[in-house]
Amino acid sequence: LLYLLQQESSSTELRTECAVVLGSLAMGTENNVKSLLDCHIIPALLQGLLSPDLKFIEACLRCLRTIFISPVTPEDLLYTDATVISHLMALLSRSRYTQECICQIFSHCCKGPDHQTILFNHGAVQNIAHLLVSSSYKVRMQALKCFSVLAFENPQVSVTLVNVSVDGEMLPQIFVKMLQRDKPIEMQLTSAKCLTSMCRAGAIRTDDSCIVLKTLPCLVRMCSKERLLEERVEGAETLAYLIETDVELQRIASITDHLIVMLADYFKYPSSVSAITDIKRLDHDLKHAHELRQAAFKLYASLGANDEDIRKKIIETENMMDRIVNGLSESSIKVRLAAVRCLHSLSRSVQQLRTSFQDHAVWKPLMKPILESGAIELLCSLTQSENLALRVNGIWALMNMAFQAEQKIKSDILRGLSTEQLFQLLSDSDVNVLMKTLGLLRNLLSTRPHIDHIMSTHGKQIMQAVTLILEGEHNIEVKEQTLCILANIADGTTAKELIMTNDDILQKIKYYMSHSNAKLQLAAMFCISNLIWNEEEGSQERQDKLRDMGIVDLLHKLSQSSDPNLCDNPTVMSRGCHGNKRVGQAFDSFVWVVASLELEFAETKQAEFRRDTNDHISVIFVPFLFLKTNQT
Repeated sequence: LLYLLQQESSSTELRTECAVVLGSLAMGTENNVKSLLDCHIIPALLQGLLSPDLKFIEACLRCLRTIFISPVTPEDLLYTDATVISHLMALLSRSRYTQECICQIFSHCCKGPDHQTILFNHGAVQNIAHLLVSSSYKVRMQALKCFSVLAFENPQVSVTLVNVSVDGEMLPQIFVKMLQRDKPIEMQLTSAKCLTSMCRAGAIRTDDSCIVLKTLPCLVRMCSKERLLEERVEGAETLAYLIETDVELQRIASITDHLIVMLADYFKYPSSVSAITDIKRLDHDLKHAHELRQAAFKLYASLGANDEDIRKKIIETENMMDRIVNGLSESSIKVRLAAVRCLHSLSRSVQQLRTSFQDHAVWKPLMKPILESGAIELLCSLTQSENLALRVNGIWALMNMAFQAEQKIKSDILRGLSTEQLFQLLSDSDVNVLMKTLGLLRNLLSTRPHIDHIMSTHGKQIMQAVTLILEGEHNIEVKEQTLCILANIADGTTAKELIMTNDDILQKIKYYMSHSNAKLQLAAMFCISNLIWNEEEGSQERQDKLRDMGIVDLLHKLSQSSDPNLCDNPTVMSRGCHGNKRVGQAFDSFVWVVASLELEFAETKQAEFRRDTNDHISVIFVPFLFLKTNQT
């Protein structure tokens, strides 16, 4: 057949029939297509396009279309000869069949920016635009599909499309008309994809009426039960892409047609076997079940990317957390990735992390394989990257991983970072890297056994790091974090001696108690509070030393402060020292407190504070005195 096809001595009718038969063979199995490719059918068919006979050209194009839409055909075969694309563009004017086939070939063979650039440079936009108003529905659809792949993540194409006019009407207006409810669903969906790509590429504003009032509602409609399963998948995935980075679009979508509740139905496929009498329907449901769950997870992830109220609504959706957990262990890698993406989006909420997520075994399916796959080593290596974003996110991830972690994980993090790298991060020129590193240290130094263990092995280096920061030219937030690290160290049973035996550090704490900034004063007082805790061994000696340093005088001054946070805490700490009679005699300025109150100290408790700002998330554990007072 190929021989006859290529023989110029063969009649045009014979060559046309050969192309038709070869096209029929290509419609068979994938092995058929592979055999045809092995016989170099594509160059033969492309050569046939040079014929002056239109019927033969159309037969060759149909065969080429069938071969190129096969998943076993490499798309690059279309681009090996630079003259092929130019010739295909020229053939667009020959007939509606050439238009339909060529547009379909382009849309299937355009798989990335390189292909987009080649087609764009050969005038694809100008040559295909007028086909959107063709009298043939098939031609209009293939032209529309071609534009949807050309514009995807391509600002150059998208900006060009916005400025193209066909018969006095701009292309975006033509796309909007194709979104109307009376148009076929296929046309509505593809038009929405075109406008979505143009919007994401920056060619159309996110608050443009064609996006807010036309594209977004159309895509939400595609998610309803009335649509076919494949349409619901495509609609949800396109909508997820449209709203992924825009807060206002996320809010609008969340309140459109009860979308959040509507998506819950995506997880109900396949239906129970007892409810299915049609075996074809069961097969259809099974085929699309994974795709539906994947699409739902993606859209939930985009919806909950920024707004706390939307996240709360998603999490409160029936069985949502269980669905995420199940999604993490699905057989389909795409579903697992989408579930992780959804979990990542919802976990941006500190409130949900502390409430809803704690009540579900969400993290166990994730944490173990993550750790076993060398996550700590990978994250530690990222902190050495020259790329700032990688450094920030690497240390940020380690900080979150250390939060309430087992001692082994904390030790592995310290071992993976090394002392040299830790100092490198603490001297990083970027304040975000520095803040995340300090946050990591705070999370590592939490709970008394962990504090003592880490300080017994890395105490010298950590104290050097603290000194380095407190002596450096840093902003208030950085120094506050550093003093909070000292407060955590002071809460250790044995670790606090590293502070008490370091006069330089004690003088720095004293200095910051007199600082003009209330945050630094309060953080320094937390250090003192933990050092003088009355019921701990050695408190007598520590109190004596701090008294001799003039700490009591400072506490007295601070108790007169107009700031309630400052005036309350020194009084409480001074009372704490009164609990020991010998030390209490030294605090003459607070004798009236003892005279009026009988103090009874409650059991030591760990108070957990979680600081959540745009800059950092970290943890500080500080023991407080709980007082019972009785009039004497």
